[in-house]
Amino acid sequence: MGFRSFLHRLTAPAPKGTSPNGPCKMICVVNHELKMGKGKVAAQVGHAAVMATMNAGSHTPFLLDYWLSTGQKKVCVKGTDAEHLLALEQMAKQAGIQTTLVHDAGHTQIPSGSLTVLALGPDADDRLESITGELKLL
Repeated sequence: MGFRSFLHRLTAPAPKGTSPNGPCKMICVVNHELKMGKGKVAAQVGHAAVMATMNAGSHTPFLLDYWLSTGQKKVCVKGTDAEHLLALEQMAKQAGIQTTLVHDAGHTQIPSGSLTVLALGPDADDRLESITGELKLL
């Protein structure tokens, strides 16, 4: 831990909210319709994980702290297409789960603006499973 991180931990206000009782994770739903290469998928999932982590720091810091302290579990699953990802996003929002969408810049394999990944969480496993439990692992 760096000196600035140490000082921040000492001086930052305590996160507000309730941590989950059980395991916590982040789920990345990859748009399988785009047929992205392995490297492209890895880059897009990396973008999703970073963006979702930063969003959690702003909106659900208590969940972020819990997730960081329990190993930062991440699971990647297949989504059918952009419409499927957007439908999952709406379900998650209705359940109060943080969502993050990643759109590609279009510099390499796929058209600019394509919806590549939906990140859900970090949140409690059971809450995320109710939305993505039927999806196949990537």
